[in-house]
Amino acid sequence: MEFKVQWNGDMAFSGDTPSGHTVNMDAGEESGGKNGGARPTELLMNAVAGCTGIDIISILKKMRLPIEDFHMDVSGDRAEEHPRKFTTMHIHYDLKGDLPEEKVVRAIQLSKDKYCSVSHSVSAKLTVSYSINGVQGTKTL
Repeated sequence: MEFKVQWNGDMAFSGDTPSGHTVNMDAGEESGGKNGGARPTELLMNAVAGCTGIDIISILKKMRLPIEDFHMDVSGDRAEEHPRKFTTMHIHYDLKGDLPEEKVVRAIQLSKDKYCSVSHSVSAKLTVSYSINGVQGTKTL
């Protein structure tokens, strides 16, 4: 997967996704931004919830279970020291419909342990490369 993220001045950035959507990101005014988009950390937590939600809906549909409503309450804690990574994330799943508990638990467990690529990427080793003014950097970061 590849896409471009463009700086739009101050602390604002926009990313055009391979699926044809634009994501706007910005910092709050207290950090030099203008609050013109979501914070990257907010997008990360939304991505984890969205990924696992898609998994759960898909699994429950394959089980032919009728889902009437579904939302998630998401919370997370971040470290005080930089890089201020998330130390915990909690997702509370709230589903409505004729859904046997054991089937819902199975769907959540499968998403959490096997299918959600986003949540599994949160703890992935990060590699970095860079270019400055079109010149590829040579330092290992």
